[in-house]
Amino acid sequence: MTLEQLIQYLKSQPDFLSNVTHWQVVPEQAAEYADFPDSVDSRLKKALETKGIRRLYSHQAEAYRQVRSGNHVVLVTPTASGKTLGYNLPVLNRILEDPESRALYLFPTKALAQDQYHELHDLTGKLDVDIKTYTFDGDTPVSARQAIRRAGH
Repeated sequence: MTLEQLIQYLKSQPDFLSNVTHWQVVPEQAAEYADFPDSVDSRLKKALETKGIRRLYSHQAEAYRQVRSGNHVVLVTPTASGKTLGYNLPVLNRILEDPESRALYLFPTKALAQDQYHELHDLTGKLDVDIKTYTFDGDTPVSARQAIRRAGH
C-alpha cells in the first residue's frame, strides 16, 4: 500500500475521521541553505563534515546567530529538518570556546532523550576534545548520579 492509498483509506473510515479535527497537506519546499557562520569553531565544522554536513539549513544558521546574540530561540520545523543541529551547534561551539561551560537538555520523553543523547555523543566523539554527555532520569542508578553531577558538561 502506498502512502496515498493509506491516506485515502483513512479518509474513508468514519471512526477514524471522527477523531480528526483538521486535515492539511503542506506542499513540499526546496531546502534553503547557508554557509557556516565564521564564528563556528573549525573543529566543529570538521566533525560535521565527517557526517556529510558541509553547510547548514538557513534556520540552523539563523538559530545559531540568534543564540550567539543572547536571544532565546524556538525552532518549529518538520520532522528530520535539522532541529537537533540547530540547538547543538551553539552549545558545542560554546563548550569549545570555554570548556568550563555547561548545558542542560530537557526532553519530554525518555525515548527522545536517548535518541538525542546518541546523536550528541556521536558528534562529540568526532571532536578532538573530551566533552562528557550523560542522560539523567529516573532509571539512572543512584551510584552514578553524583559522578554525573561532577563530570558532565
